[in-house]
Amino acid sequence: MSFNDNAKLEGGKVSKRGRNVGIGAGVGGLGVIAVVLIGQFLGVDLSGLVGGGGSSSSSDEQIQGCETGKDANTNVECRMEGAAESLDAYWAGDGSAALGVSYHSPAFSLFTDSTQTGCGNATSAVGPFYCPPDERIYLDTAFYDELRDRFGSSGGPLAQMYVVAHEWGHHIQNLAGTLSKSQDGDTGPTSASVRTELQADCFAGAWVANASTAKDASGVPLLQPVTKDQIADALSAAAAVGDDRIQQSAGQGVNPESWTHGSSASRQKWFEAGFNGGPTACDTFSASGSAL
Repeated sequence: MSFNDNAKLEGGKVSKRGRNVGIGAGVGGLGVIAVVLIGQFLGVDLSGLVGGGGSSSSSDEQIQGCETGKDANTNVECRMEGAAESLDAYWAGDGSAALGVSYHSPAFSLFTDSTQTGCGNATSAVGPFYCPPDERIYLDTAFYDELRDRFGSSGGPLAQMYVVAHEWGHHIQNLAGTLSKSQDGDTGPTSASVRTELQADCFAGAWVANASTAKDASGVPLLQPVTKDQIADALSAAAAVGDDRIQQSAGQGVNPESWTHGSSASRQKWFEAGFNGGPTACDTFSASGSAL
């Protein structure tokens, strides 16, 4: 999905923090559990998550040099800014109205290697995640290299923005009061954790279908209409982080009873459900096990 070169980015949606800097926040066990069961995108190394607060003297800085859609097309950090502006516009309008959710924006921080969060200390090994106590998305853009090189995604712009849209979906779940359903500790293909992740994929698809309707302050659409090839790009990212694909890439046997995020096929299916039916088509919690 491409931005219109002459669209104007407002800025201020995405911030960046240096290595090992963070925000002052107390951390409890539930916060860490939230990251493990909800935000941890890869389902692999969790050794970077431990208890502990951040440095109260540190703060995020807004990313610089992201002024137009052309910047978003050529620079990954600006692409994150553009995606955040589009997602915010969608969920502040039609998306939240469809669900009856009272919406406010999440925070969004880019980091390198490691950072402090309200859910504990996190390293890049955790992958992108949403931290409910902070209402903040955390992402190291180096993850996109791993998504392509290790997990086999095509790794194009919409694959990258799908990751952000998925985490934004967790914020919507948090506002709707459904995010806590995944914290029961159960795993498996029909578990609440998997249903939570599939719903976030569905919400991502709903945004993609409507992304080209968001406009800048002068009325120029931020994004061009999505193409079939770009949808395939997003679907490749959804498939790449399916539990079965991750287990296979790690040289393990496929063990559905350990799943927390859903199979590659399910993640693609629910992305398409949101794309075709909008956010009201994303009730994964009412779906029968065979429908997942």
